[in-house]
Amino acid sequence: MIVFDLQCASAGHKFEGWFSSSDDYQQQRESGLLICPVCGDGAVEKAVMAPAVSAKTNQRPSASPAVPATTEGKAVVPMSAGNDNPRMQELMQALVHAQAEALKQSEWVGQGFADRARAMHYGEEDAKPIHGQVAAQEARSLIEEGVEVAPLLFPVVPPEAQN
Repeated sequence: MIVFDLQCASAGHKFEGWFSSSDDYQQQRESGLLICPVCGDGAVEKAVMAPAVSAKTNQRPSASPAVPATTEGKAVVPMSAGNDNPRMQELMQALVHAQAEALKQSEWVGQGFADRARAMHYGEEDAKPIHGQVAAQEARSLIEEGVEVAPLLFPVVPPEAQN
């Protein structure tokens, strides 16, 4: 995993992006998958970063880092349960509610998402809100074709998997 500080061109909002490699960052940037989470600007570039310089071995703290780079050979990502910050919890709930409201008028199409989105884009089917599942590479292909799609912020349980 590699972390880059990113910045949007329009307002200079800075945010982090996690990528599997530098090539992954470049491919996502060229495919238009990088978007500022604050203003939605698609013109995103790497921001100036301070290098990570290790302390001298005799000056390192004895405690282990708060978030290890790996755990049992697997990359870890810093997360928050939201319970430690009431404002963060409130904002996350607002996002969950906004997504749920948007999906009320949308049809679940499951694995058929890419085919349906393309059919609507090319006028073979009437346009209407849909949501479903698609592999990352297929999402990139849709974007490259000019099909207007966006990832959902929170996972959606398929209707057939609900109790």
